[in-house]
Parts: sequence; structure tokens; C-alpha cells
Amino acid sequence: MPSQITVRIDGVLCTATEGQTIFEVAEANGKVIPSLCHMEGVSPAGSCRLCLVEVAGVDRLLPACTTPAQRGMAVTTTSDRLVRHRRLALELMFVERNHVCAVCVSNGHCELQALAMSLGVTYVRYPYNSPRLPVDVSHPRFVLDHNRCILCSRCVRVCDEIEGAHVWDIGGRGIGSRVVAELDQPWGDSQACTSCGKCVQVCPTGALVEKGYGVEEMTRSNSAVARLAMKKGAAS
Repeated sequence: MPSQITVRIDGVLCTATEGQTIFEVAEANGKVIPSLCHMEGVSPAGSCRLCLVEVAGVDRLLPACTTPAQRGMAVTTTSDRLVRHRRLALELMFVERNHVCAVCVSNGHCELQALAMSLGVTYVRYPYNSPRLPVDVSHPRFVLDHNRCILCSRCVRVCDEIEGAHVWDIGGRGIGSRVVAELDQPWGDSQACTSCGKCVQVCPTGALVEKGYGVEEMTRSNSAVARLAMKKGAAS
């Protein structure tokens, strides 16, 4: 049986189970750490870098979703330094792609948009890259818009770990990285895709959407997919 440990989060002493991450301990104790790649029920990725926290005695910032909680650890989840970092990370997400909220089907239901508003990111200080990215409409039910993708990899992990279809992956390197279906072929040509829609439901932006929705109409149900993941984990 894993042993119980205590960690201090924002000055509050919290009980944790050995093996839990800082993010899990904080969440269990009502502490909100922003994240766009984290999702309950699938493995952590640490890709968005928004959940970085300060740990006493450590010079660098650590990702809360992949850093195990350790006995006696003192964690700070909110500070001026962390807010500056999170705002910068969000700005860079906006400049790397083409996020036009006014014409997005996820406008008003977008986690990226909501987090930007909560952190006061109302403008971007850097020039936009404005890449020419395709929109894959080859699937009979769904659309993949690379212009709105933030490479959180939720779709990859959900398809692999919950559905077991292994359709998605991240192709390319650096700023040229893209979500690809089956060795970079059109989504509609995928032989492994079950059309379950789980990847669409967990997408935090308007990158993966269902056809037929207009501006502001696309809503999600992350919790439903997370419940499936927890049931699958309990059964195994």
C-alpha cells in the first residue's frame, strides 16, 4: 500500500498519497492550477507548460502534472512570476497558429479562450506567425483544423489509452509539429478510426469539431470521457 505523506501547498498542509503528482494533490485539496493538456484518466504529458509551479529549494519551475509530490515539499501555485510565465505561454500559443475566436465554433466554449480571459491576456505582444495550415474535412463526421491546434496531445492520449485505436500522433518537430492521423494521411482515410468522437470531446479548442455546428455552438464533455477512463482503469 502506498504510504501517506504531507506536502505544503500555498502555505496549507495537505495530505497526499505517495506517487501522486503535485497537480493531483492540489486538485484534491481545492487548489486550482491552470492547464490545457492535463486530463483526468489519461497519462500526463506536461506539454502546455501552464501548470508550472514553484518548489522551495528548486531554482527552476516544475510542471505540476508530471512532478511527484514528495514528503515535506513546499509548493507555490500562484505568484507574480508564475502569472507572468503563464501569460507568456498563452501568448506564444496564440502567435504560433491562427486563432480567430469571432468565427470559431468553439467561441465561448474554448478552454484556451477562457484561460486567457482569466489571466488577463487581452492582446499579444509578439508578431503572429500566421502559418498557412490546412483544414482536414475528409472525415464524414468530424473536422481537424490545424489553425486552432495547441498540440496538447489530449486527442492522442485519449485515442491510445481509452479507445485503443491509436489513430493520432504528433508529427514534425518544433514549430512545424502537427497532429497527424496514421502516418500523416487524411483523417477520412484512416482504417483504425472508430468515429467514436472521444478526441473531439476532449479537444480544448476548436481544432477538432463535429460537422454541422455554427459559431459558438460546439460544446464538449470532457467529464464523460474521463469517467470512461476511470471505469476502464478500475476494470483493469
